[in-house]
Amino acid sequence: MPTAWTLRPATLDDATWMAEVRAVVMRPDLERLGRYDETRVRRRFLDAYRPEHTSVIVVDGVAAGLFAVRPEPEERWLEHFYLAPEHQGAGLGTAVLAQVLRDDGDPRPFRLNVLQGSPARRLYERHGFTLEREDDVDVWMVRRG
Repeated sequence: MPTAWTLRPATLDDATWMAEVRAVVMRPDLERLGRYDETRVRRRFLDAYRPEHTSVIVVDGVAAGLFAVRPEPEERWLEHFYLAPEHQGAGLGTAVLAQVLRDDGDPRPFRLNVLQGSPARRLYERHGFTLEREDDVDVWMVRRG
């Protein structure tokens, strides 16, 4: 059973620690793919960060991770779903993802992309995401309502 958790809206002040969590979590996959760049991994997050679409996952009063849902006219993009390593493997990601995907009556599908070979792909598949397309680096997935 995962630890008790809550969500809070992200702020501009969250950007730096979020970029760091992203860098730590993505590093093994990016290194395996030969694409890790110490600066670029953080800069890509910071350049695209939209706090109005982002939520902070809080465990015991401490920020444990984040996710963003970017609404588009025809779909919703699940982006930046990262848990700090010490919060992985205990069901927290599963619990948070289930809440994000709960049926809210919105007919738009969820879309995301994940790096080739990432263990996160199995989590998404367990929650109904299916392969849409892929290349040597990325896998794009969709979950229809």
